[in-house]
Amino acid sequence: MTPDSIACSTIATLRLASQGIANSTSPTPLDVVTQLGAIQAQDYPGALWTIGLRTLNGTRAEVEQAIVERAIIRTWPMRGTLHFVPALDARWMLELLAPRILKGAAGRHRQLELDAATFKRSRTLIAKALRSTPVMTRGALFATLDGGGVMTTGQRGIHILRQLCMECTLCHGPQDEKQPTFTVFDEWIKTSRTLDRDNALRTIAERYFTSHGPASLRDFVWWTGLTVANAKIALHLAQPSLEKQMTEQGELWMAAKNAPSIDEGRAHLLPGFDEYLLGYTDRSAVLSARDAGRIVPGANGVFLSTLVLDGQVRGTWRRTTGAKGVSLALVPFTRLSAADKKAFREPVERFARYLGTSVSASWPVP
Repeated sequence: MTPDSIACSTIATLRLASQGIANSTSPTPLDVVTQLGAIQAQDYPGALWTIGLRTLNGTRAEVEQAIVERAIIRTWPMRGTLHFVPALDARWMLELLAPRILKGAAGRHRQLELDAATFKRSRTLIAKALRSTPVMTRGALFATLDGGGVMTTGQRGIHILRQLCMECTLCHGPQDEKQPTFTVFDEWIKTSRTLDRDNALRTIAERYFTSHGPASLRDFVWWTGLTVANAKIALHLAQPSLEKQMTEQGELWMAAKNAPSIDEGRAHLLPGFDEYLLGYTDRSAVLSARDAGRIVPGANGVFLSTLVLDGQVRGTWRRTTGAKGVSLALVPFTRLSAADKKAFREPVERFARYLGTSVSASWPVP
């Protein structure tokens, strides 16, 4: 690939490869999360599939084992949203990205009457509780706070836990069925990588553009929550490992290497909130404007799982679990040909291998 040779029509195809969706070779969930830098994870089951589909022969059990083994953790490093990140990198990522989010949350904290004294009292109560029970569910921690005189109603509880996670006092532990758990950050993560500010900026830029490229500076600013000035510094520091391409959309950056090979699989089942969509502020390369509203019906911020065909989002899918296994309802935006539908057989089989159970799929009756 020569400089400035990229065409807009190839952006989606290149992203499928750089994100590890096409031709995934990452051997472990940790490799996947490290490669992508961070994976949006407010939808816990969906985030597990985001990691699993990018892991070579990955299964849900393997991804959850990586959490139990403390290789990856779930916390709030950027945009005030839960992400999976490598445990080794959690501290420097939070130190780099969380202060700006916390500053922006000050107004909401005042509305909730969460002041410095309240956070101090919360730290004391939670630390005491976790000394006797090292991993506790969110509900148990809310009960601890309420019992100690710190009310958790009206979203106060989740804001307290988020604050303590973003300041590296707490982090998520393994899921307890459908309940998130929390534990002491320094007890759960025994070793943390230390990076000075310039190296932290360079590393986050390298990971983003090599795994999400081709992508723009504007995409990177949105993804990280950095200021434009700091994002420009990060991109400058990372440029030795990147190459610039010019498109109709402007200047884009990607890994400085030969064009990635693309697998022959045309179709992919992606979970809601997958990085293929959520990793960019400009999603026009993979999702048409006329269909954007169908991904977030009701504009409620909840992204549906998507059908991707030849790099483009062409529909949504829903999962139902019953006594005979898992059934998927595949709903295209427009009528698909028999060949297009057939292309989704392998992704359905891949999802079944990931879950370790039988999976059936159905299309709408014409």
